[in-house]
Amino acid sequence: MHPILTALWRMFTVYLGATLTFFILSAFNLSPKASFYARILASYGTLLVCASYGVIASIVLRLFGKQNIAQWATARSFHYTMALTTGIHFEIVEGKEHLNTRPCVLIGNHQSELDVLLLGTIFPKYCSVTAKSSLARAPFLGWFMTLSGTVFIDRANRQSSVAAFEKAAKRMQKEKQSVFIFPEGTRSYANGPELGAFKKGAFHLAVQAGMPVVPVVAGNYWGVLSVREGRFRAGRIPVKVLPPIPTAHLTAADVDELTRTTRELMLKELIALTESPMGQKATKAEINAGEKDLAQLATQHPHQL
Repeated sequence: MHPILTALWRMFTVYLGATLTFFILSAFNLSPKASFYARILASYGTLLVCASYGVIASIVLRLFGKQNIAQWATARSFHYTMALTTGIHFEIVEGKEHLNTRPCVLIGNHQSELDVLLLGTIFPKYCSVTAKSSLARAPFLGWFMTLSGTVFIDRANRQSSVAAFEKAAKRMQKEKQSVFIFPEGTRSYANGPELGAFKKGAFHLAVQAGMPVVPVVAGNYWGVLSVREGRFRAGRIPVKVLPPIPTAHLTAADVDELTRTTRELMLKELIALTESPMGQKATKAEINAGEKDLAQLATQHPHQL
């Protein structure tokens, strides 16, 4: 066997052996952190395998003119594989039909690295994710993201970011390609139903393209994953997809209000999902009030806000 292949095989067997060892220790309660390390290793191993599959899928689909579904195909593979290797499921409890909105700007709350699995669950066909530009240089994952049409954002260069969003808006209009964005811009690692401040890029993009915003809210999963406390367990995490928020009659002057009202609505849903078993409709009156505010914003003349 070629020396490189031999080295790769040894690395694979060591990695697999360590993962299985930690799972065995966890099963017999022989180490309090075994479950954490087992699922961390399983998660990164699964991500590497699915990213490699994504590179191949992106190339093959591009040959047939279907590159716009490469991220969906890879996301679904990650969803099913992670369920098998870690026992973790994001479950859509309401609003799955809203994922058929096309094109649109999908937004979601950003809690941890596990949100990649959230994308695996909710990612629709003909959609591209946004990511920080540094990820383009990552082996396997970066190759896949580049080949599959990821919108890379350089947060340190505003001019470059604006240009990337302008290009994305044109692609949305021309190809009916949706875009997914985490408007918080960074992971919260919150141990409760919290949302960070929203950046306005997603909302400027939606208004510029004249496309609706579709919010996706995942309940807080601190009980499933806490990097700070070394906890990583199997479990189900509820997700709700909210109705599309139209932007066709809005202008740049409305972005601040659109950002504020959308965040307030998502926070109310986040609290409801986190505090109620699998997403039961607590605080329904407050949620309806938030939806009413957004509906009013969408129908008002922009300069009357």
